[in-house]
Amino acid sequence: MASTFTRIFSDLHYGDRSSTLRELASLRPLLDGPDRVIFNGDTLDTRPSRHPERVAELRGSVLDFVQHHAPPATLITGNHDPDISDVHALELAEGEVLVSHGDVIFDDLVPWSREATQMGRLMREALATFSESERATLAARLRAMRHAAAQIPQRHHTESDALKHAIGLFTDMCWPPTRVLRVVQAWRDTPRLAAALLAQHRPDARVFVMGHTHRAGVRQIGGGKWLINTGAFCPPTRACVVDVSAEKLVVREVERRRGVYRIGSTRAEFSLAAEPVTVTLAA
Repeated sequence: MASTFTRIFSDLHYGDRSSTLRELASLRPLLDGPDRVIFNGDTLDTRPSRHPERVAELRGSVLDFVQHHAPPATLITGNHDPDISDVHALELAEGEVLVSHGDVIFDDLVPWSREATQMGRLMREALATFSESERATLAARLRAMRHAAAQIPQRHHTESDALKHAIGLFTDMCWPPTRVLRVVQAWRDTPRLAAALLAQHRPDARVFVMGHTHRAGVRQIGGGKWLINTGAFCPPTRACVVDVSAEKLVVREVERRRGVYRIGSTRAEFSLAAEPVTVTLAA
């Protein structure tokens, strides 16, 4: 009998012209095989928009697709879809694997964004509503983070007009002027911050699966722990899937051929049964 497994991917950004995902049906080959699927945040953008009818249409399409064309699925919230569900993180393989979108590691959620200062303030204000003991928990941090994200309106993300979207995207890329430097700094900080999150909140977890920064990769973050980023469906970055069973975790690339997404080459394989975790990385 084939072993059961859960497949994780993130950052589809469905409905955003920056994403290569135009039709949800093109995901079907990725959904063939797993017993469960986890969409780990930023599946689409559900924040306040100048085009609420467009957001409602996209949300309805995603929820219908997940219900009727996918294995049992869990939608984890991200900074772009903070209200898509009430699930902000999951633990798999008896706590060996923590899955969350990833913005929780940053005090300002999206440090490269023009709204970073505002998001940091909103997050602090939300955390202040919890008791001192609650503030020390991951659950409180995640809830505060989602509250902050929901207050930030969209700009170009669900704009259907190609020219207006292009102008909005270009403006985002150019402002603030330090945006590229902030992105690079966030990439550099991510392993350290992820390690700190595990040490404080989930010391028994050995693998943290996230997305958010759109930088796919497999990195050791000290203490025998590993960080896996599933990337994004937005060029120039690439996407990966993570398959988790009771015995192992496998990271595979996603390939897009003729508009359809398929499983590609294996990037890494983890034996979760071993202590410490054993890892085979692709050459």
